[in-house]
Amino acid sequence: MPVPTEYWNASKDFEAFLQDVRDTCMLQTHHQAYHTLRAVLHVFRNHLSVDQALGFADVLPPVTRAIFVEGWQPDDDPPGFPSRRDLQHEVKAIRRDHNLAPDSAIADVAAALRRSSIDKRNLDNILKTLPAGAVEFWCTERQI
Repeated sequence: MPVPTEYWNASKDFEAFLQDVRDTCMLQTHHQAYHTLRAVLHVFRNHLSVDQALGFADVLPPVTRAIFVEGWQPDDDPPGFPSRRDLQHEVKAIRRDHNLAPDSAIADVAAALRRSSIDKRNLDNILKTLPAGAVEFWCTERQI
């Protein structure tokens, strides 16, 4: 069996995705883009059950999937999705002293994710199975 293309190209695809996050968020470095991406992914994950989060993880590209689950301490009863404003405060609260995520970080990361190598149909299908607020979380500014 050959190595699946998504694994073979994982580093190259992630580098392009992270550069898109950096540019879309108007950040200066890949480090800032990584921390913004990580914060957005972890905030989303914190509002899902284990089964829901693992279903979502299955549609992510390999490196993004690894970031999504790294360091996870699942909550048996995750809170529902609050307002976009509250979610953005959650994003900015992660590594507060080193966090340069813009107010538009969630929508910016969503836009970059949709431009990446992800299967958008699979993304939209899994989002429809998740709690209220999940679809809206991954909307771009134009979709809100």
